Amino acid sequence: MGSPMSIIPAAREQRSVKTTISVTLSILFMGLGQIYNRQIAKGLLLALVELYVLIFWSKPVMNGLWGLITLGEQMQIRQRGRIIEQGDHSIFLMVEGIIYLLALLVMICFYIFNIGDAYKVRKGIEAGIPAHDAKQSIKHAWEQGYAYFLLIPAITFTLFLTILPLLFGILIAFTNYSGPNYLPPKHLVDWVGFKTFSNLFNLKAWSHTFYGVVSWTLLWAVLATVSTYFTGLFYALIINVKAVRFKRFWRTIYILPWAIPAFVTILIFRNFFNAQFGPLNEYLSLLGISAIPWLSDPFWAKVSLVFVNTWLGFPFWLALMSGVLTSIDKDMYEAAEVDGASPWQRFRTITFPLVLFATAPLLIMSFAGNLNNFNIIYLFTEGGPVNIDYSYAGSTDILISWIFKLTLQQNQFNTASVISILIFIIIAIFSIWNFRQTRAFKEEDMIQ
Repeated sequence: MGSPMSIIPAAREQRSVKTTISVTLSILFMGLGQIYNRQIAKGLLLALVELYVLIFWSKPVMNGLWGLITLGEQMQIRQRGRIIEQGDHSIFLMVEGIIYLLALLVMICFYIFNIGDAYKVRKGIEAGIPAHDAKQSIKHAWEQGYAYFLLIPAITFTLFLTILPLLFGILIAFTNYSGPNYLPPKHLVDWVGFKTFSNLFNLKAWSHTFYGVVSWTLLWAVLATVSTYFTGLFYALIINVKAVRFKRFWRTIYILPWAIPAFVTILIFRNFFNAQFGPLNEYLSLLGISAIPWLSDPFWAKVSLVFVNTWLGFPFWLALMSGVLTSIDKDMYEAAEVDGASPWQRFRTITFPLVLFATAPLLIMSFAGNLNNFNIIYLFTEGGPVNIDYSYAGSTDILISWIFKLTLQQNQFNTASVISILIFIIIAIFSIWNFRQTRAFKEEDMIQ
């Protein structure tokens, strides 16, 4: 008869074997591990789910993945004595393939949950916790996972209305999907790898436009962000001066440009800056100044854009900074004034650092937003004036407006997709780096 010390390792080994059996059965077929753990109802339900998927979904999933990999086949059909070539619609196959791929990933996650559940229940049994019966399992699932049940609709919509279009847009960049020569179903779309990326950087027709538009996009984002930020700060400081009366009135007046719909203001300014019959040039002519080609000259068109954007954007910063300024402790200013600090020194050492600390995250978000500020570019200049050296882009086009023209006007879907990916990379790198450098996001005191 064995000693107690030899019985304990044997019992542990037996429990380990049972755990391995339970997990192995769950890997072989969903629900078998639960049945082994004497959770018959749960095991049968999981087994039915897998049977349903294998019987009714295995063939559609395989066809969907085949379409995603091959993007279809070209075939010959005889019609009225003539042989006509007809191919699959590659884009439809790609979308269907992505849908089935996402569904397959969901099923894999469910399969992994089945394995983890069998392992967890078996470990509980070995620890002396009996396995739940059907009623207890339903009650436990509701108590512990009701939040997940409520999140399932949102997750489903996110998966198929956000992630699916995102994946589709990324995959298009690796195809030759562009018109008029490669539009389905007349022609198949093929995978071309990184060829479109290479063309964008190496072919002069594309690279010259790309580098030019990128340069103006970055410059535009900087100018649009800085101009609105410091204009808002300037007016917030002026209104906050003690000598200024009726502060609420002035804040209300200057908030109106932000309250009026932006597209209305932009269209009004477009007529205001019109070189032929716009009131601005008429006023300048009364002063003896010749008419300025605001919208037909690249330089003046860019100046006009920055001005209009400043008018639209500074009220937001004015309202935000007014709140920040009123929250600054007045004792800090009194102490600085006693020490002999000038108004500029008080602004430089107290006001501006505190305002910047409070608004830095929004400043970074504003820069990222201006990189994709499509509305003002399209409504005010439509990307013009024309630049003969650019391919499908005007002098004031930024990347997002160039993408709009490439897709809806020129059918250059693959190139537009590549540019979209590059925009995402630029914004992601800049935003992550700046957020990490912003003291407002660090777990430390503001004043060292």
